[in-house]
Amino acid sequence: MTAAPPHVVRVCVVGSGGREHALAAVLGRTADVVVTPGNPGMAGTTPEGHTITVTAEPPEAIEADLYVIGPEAPLVDGLADRLRAAGRRVFGPGADGARIEGSKAFMKELLAEAGVPTARFGSFDEVGPALDFLRSLPGPWVVKTDGLAAGKGVLVTDSLAEAEADVAAKLSGSSFGDAGRTVVVEEGLIGEECSLLVLCDGTRLAPLAPARDFKRVGDGDTGPNTGGMGSYSPLAEVDDALVDRLVDEAVAPLLPVLAARGIDYRGVLYAGLMLTDSGPKVLEFNVRFGDPETQVVLPRYDGDLTALLAEVADGRLTTRPRFVDDAAVCVVAAAPGYPEVPRTGDPIDGLDAVDDPAVRIFHAGTRMDGGRLVTAGGRVLGITALAPTVAEARRRAYAATERISWPGMVHRTDIAERAAGGAAPTHREETVG
Repeated sequence: MTAAPPHVVRVCVVGSGGREHALAAVLGRTADVVVTPGNPGMAGTTPEGHTITVTAEPPEAIEADLYVIGPEAPLVDGLADRLRAAGRRVFGPGADGARIEGSKAFMKELLAEAGVPTARFGSFDEVGPALDFLRSLPGPWVVKTDGLAAGKGVLVTDSLAEAEADVAAKLSGSSFGDAGRTVVVEEGLIGEECSLLVLCDGTRLAPLAPARDFKRVGDGDTGPNTGGMGSYSPLAEVDDALVDRLVDEAVAPLLPVLAARGIDYRGVLYAGLMLTDSGPKVLEFNVRFGDPETQVVLPRYDGDLTALLAEVADGRLTTRPRFVDDAAVCVVAAAPGYPEVPRTGDPIDGLDAVDDPAVRIFHAGTRMDGGRLVTAGGRVLGITALAPTVAEARRRAYAATERISWPGMVHRTDIAERAAGGAAPTHREETVG
């Protein structure tokens, strides 16, 4: 009698961006992966022999051993709840937990209740009180949409007049529709930013390697906020002891507050932190893996990511994640006009010319058009290199970036520059969403 073949674990990843491409690639070390709706760069066979397929089927119609939900919108919409109700194993919070990102005002209320250090803030749905509070702050000023805005709903400015105009535009609905009809007004924070992704199984926490991202579209942190123009990991100044402190002070206090509301949070809590002279403070929490931080954190993961995320989904997190010593640097290549009105449909050239085995290209906004790969979003590619030092990873990532082109391609030239030994400015607050 022939023995049945061993079961191959199958993971369904929900999403289509660079974060989901990185998730699929690392999950594909130990499992077959199906991505919905995915993008043309994802499909293939991993070096370990597992398959990554792309489908237009909804996740509810896909049979898998584990479901990993990438973007915030389906989490806020309750996809994790629907899958769990159907008996599926899911990595990602339900709609109740996803409110942490779905409403910045709710998130700030949780931080205040938990005693987590954060910027002085107020939440408003009327222009008059919002302007009064804004004018009471010393500046710089921060104005955020309450709802989801794909990382673009934040203004950080030294101009009080600009902040006042932004408050009026958001509350009127003219700039972000219903997402901006409540605003959060904050004091600006100055320091070094740190993105810390922390796995949570409802009661236990496990931090991943810290990273730093670059939200402004232009070199030197100039121009408008974007979804993220690059990232790197690790951070020399954020060692294991500081990571443990950040978890204890900024993340762990949330758990009893969530539990008191009946929220069984199983997924990742993404803490955007500012390391200020007066100590670490939380800028924001998100409820999913960061983008483009995922593209530098997960390639450094030294373990079975499928098993780790299954532990979280099952509420039995026992593994302390480990990471290789190598550094990773990701350079995002974007379409012209990003983030305001990106142009799409331009043919992408040069991918075949990237032959460095240390480089992985994660597709974010691409599609096939008449047999050609073309741009299909604001952020198009994330070019990530892994090397023994940040300087070497940065060199390899930029060497690969220079081989790729499309008309008007935009990318920053200073990602990880200071970490590699060059000069770069201290960060001011930026959105982490």
